[in-house]
Amino acid sequence: MTLALLIPALILLAFYADGQTNLAPPRRSLIYAESWNANRSDAEIVAQQTIDAKIKADYAAEKQRSYKRLEKRLGM
Repeated sequence: MTLALLIPALILLAFYADGQTNLAPPRRSLIYAESWNANRSDAEIVAQQTIDAKIKADYAAEKQRSYKRLEKRLGM
């Protein structure tokens, strides 16, 4: 009978202890948003999109290279 009472008590204690771990407030995170002039021309918009696309493509290429290096290290 002791064992039958002890096991559920331990499970409830584990749930209580787990619930106490997330009591800290979440950390603040900053979100930066770009501010643009309302009267930009279409050429300025396209030029900025071209720059952003190049940055995104460079990031994707670097990520792919890092996966290739990992693949070679793991012998895949």
